[in-house]
Amino acid sequence: MNETTRTYDVIVIGGGPVGENVAERAGAAGLSAVIVERELLGGECSFWACDPSKALLRPVVARADASRIPGLAPAVAGPLDVEAVLAHRDKMSSYWKDEDQVDWLDSVSVDLIRGHGRLTGPKQVAVQTPEGDNIALTARHAVAVSTGTRAALPPIPGLDTVRPWTSREATSADKVPGRLAVVGGGVVAVEMATAWQSLGSQVTMLVLENGLLERMEPFAGELVTDGLREAGVDIRFHTTVTSLAREGGEDGEVRITLSDGGQLAADEILLATGRAPQTRDVGLESVGLTPGDWLTVDDTFRVTGVDGGWLYAVGDVNRRALMTHQGKYQARIAGTVIGARAKGEPLDDAPWGAHVATADHAAVPQVVFTTPEVASVGLTSREAEQSGRRIEVVDHDLARVAGAHQYSEDYRGWARMLIDTDRNTVVGVTFAGPGVGELVHSATIAVTGEVPLDRLWHAVPAFPTLGEVWLRLLETYRG
Repeated sequence: MNETTRTYDVIVIGGGPVGENVAERAGAAGLSAVIVERELLGGECSFWACDPSKALLRPVVARADASRIPGLAPAVAGPLDVEAVLAHRDKMSSYWKDEDQVDWLDSVSVDLIRGHGRLTGPKQVAVQTPEGDNIALTARHAVAVSTGTRAALPPIPGLDTVRPWTSREATSADKVPGRLAVVGGGVVAVEMATAWQSLGSQVTMLVLENGLLERMEPFAGELVTDGLREAGVDIRFHTTVTSLAREGGEDGEVRITLSDGGQLAADEILLATGRAPQTRDVGLESVGLTPGDWLTVDDTFRVTGVDGGWLYAVGDVNRRALMTHQGKYQARIAGTVIGARAKGEPLDDAPWGAHVATADHAAVPQVVFTTPEVASVGLTSREAEQSGRRIEVVDHDLARVAGAHQYSEDYRGWARMLIDTDRNTVVGVTFAGPGVGELVHSATIAVTGEVPLDRLWHAVPAFPTLGEVWLRLLETYRG
């Protein structure tokens, strides 16, 4: 066993997209940086979440869109080529190899140490490598924890006997289960139900709540429910799993007992029941924090409750916005903040300033890649009501937009815009319908830019596109 010591300006624990961006921004500020990663460089998003899941879903969504177009529908009437879809998923996941990521890291002059990194004290990180070597790292300025999250599994009797799928198995499986049970009603649940039903599984969704996508506007979950049921998914609301067992050995079926006493058999079961922080074994106790907890941060991503201001937490691990694009936004800010503080430069930490994360509170965009798609940014009507603001809700039927008729026959969709009537700005937008994922950035600009409605009126949408819904929403509001 070899023991070495090294010193860097910045140490990043966790080499997913967020950690990569923290290190790159620190490097751009002239600081030396190192990433410590125990799995694949590129993290969850590259190998078990964003990239593979969207690779599975893109053929599904494309076929659904094509099936509604006159003259094209017969050409896509058959089943998906499962082998080709899975091969495309494998390619988009770089075959679970990270050489390209390593090459990129080299190109921005950031070092990589493969191994398990743990805090051992202020600005101190110990790394145990796969070869059994120990490396003691010291940071001159900052340590950033960007270890992300893991699947949070509920305490169901028999869970340890059934080898359940989490999001990792659901995005990387190499064969289609004949019957797939999905427990949960959030984004992972609806996207994976969409993908695997289209690839040939008979999917049953077991949902505790009374609807899907409960954190979004109600119409979004209702339209996704309709789409899944039309595709053949069996959705059961107000349903709880009380026990699990795999019968007939490790390749046998999963026997699921439900709260109403009924039973369900499946070949695999996916538990899409939330996320928990990956902080159980990163040495938080050495700096006075509790292992396994979320890391609370200020708007510059310094961890609160740690003396000296040297510890940062970026991405999902801080629970502010559990999405890769938002984590990378945080990383760009955190890396710039670390660089400015290291040089003794003043921070621009006013709302929307260069050194503060304002969008985490006001303008988080999200797309759910189901059929139909859902896209949103900013507040929902429920959140707006709870905030105490004076809000006017403006709805419009997307099917009444000319671009929707061009997009597909029998288009179904809905749009909602929330107006802060005191400030005359848009504070939230939700779209649900085919193709709406490409509308979300225009909504994000409107919310982030706090564009006055009188000016937004002059943003003329091209005809005939789905974007014309902006004009229709404004016309509805103006009466």
